[in-house]
Amino acid sequence: MASSPHRRPAPGRRTALVSAVAVAAVGLVVSLVMAFRPHGEPQTVRAAATPTASTRSTSVPPKAPKLKPKPSKAPKGSEASPTPAATRTTPKPAKAPTTSARPSPVHTTVANARPASGTAPLAGRIKPGVTYSGVATHYAAGDGNGACTYGPTSDLMIAAMNHTDYETAKACGAYISVRAGGASVTVRVTNECPECAVGQLDLSEQAFAKLAALNAGRISVTWSLLSPSTSDKVSIRYKTGSSANWCGIQALGHRNPLARLEVSTGSGWRQLTRETYNYFLSEDGTGCGGPLRLTDIYGEQLTVSGIAVRPDAVQATRVQFAQH
Repeated sequence: MASSPHRRPAPGRRTALVSAVAVAAVGLVVSLVMAFRPHGEPQTVRAAATPTASTRSTSVPPKAPKLKPKPSKAPKGSEASPTPAATRTTPKPAKAPTTSARPSPVHTTVANARPASGTAPLAGRIKPGVTYSGVATHYAAGDGNGACTYGPTSDLMIAAMNHTDYETAKACGAYISVRAGGASVTVRVTNECPECAVGQLDLSEQAFAKLAALNAGRISVTWSLLSPSTSDKVSIRYKTGSSANWCGIQALGHRNPLARLEVSTGSGWRQLTRETYNYFLSEDGTGCGGPLRLTDIYGEQLTVSGIAVRPDAVQATRVQFAQH
């Protein structure tokens, strides 16, 4: 029996097998080369490729809306100095009520109208019953307004007090009898003379002419405090820029020098500070528009209510200090 001949692989299949083995060998070598760096360090394999600009998301989170900051509130009484400066915001004057044609009634009471003692316990440098010696000069008073800021007046029998006796406006409104030789004149203090010596009075030309000719220039005088008879009543005025938050208060037409001005706090009285221009200031608004208590140098007190905060308006009361 003839043996079966061995079958030889077809030439095409063997060539393919050899090619496959060669490719596998090359792949193995490449894998080994890629697995290690030249110095034997393993290559770091990144977990994920960094996305390119073309693959990044183009969505942008919406911007938060901008909020307009709230304006900060100015501290009370910032209006700081009594006479508002150019750099300071001046409070707007309070408008007078228009709901009624009738003005609000002013209620006044008088306490301790005539002290038993004739002394003046609250008097400053100028005391009643004392005669002072000095000199008198004169100045052109114009409309009569001066450091006491009473405003213009038709009565020019007025005087400027020397700086020392002016005493931070404590002399404002005082009536003075001035004598030279056999002549005399009664004047009201409405101004200050900063350069005048202690005891000196600078009279308006009209008042000086009652004592001597103007060309005399400077004369020796004696003078003393008066408590004159008058039909006038005390009036109250609020300063320019006054409001419920800050105010300056002035008393006008008082017979005797004013020693104190107080405002009601609801639980008592608070004394206000007097400025050189003769207004009493409430820096924080305490008592502005409320009851007021006025005290003269004799200790007499007048309590006034019903005065509204109306800047620059002179509001009359029905009271006056007693004559001494």
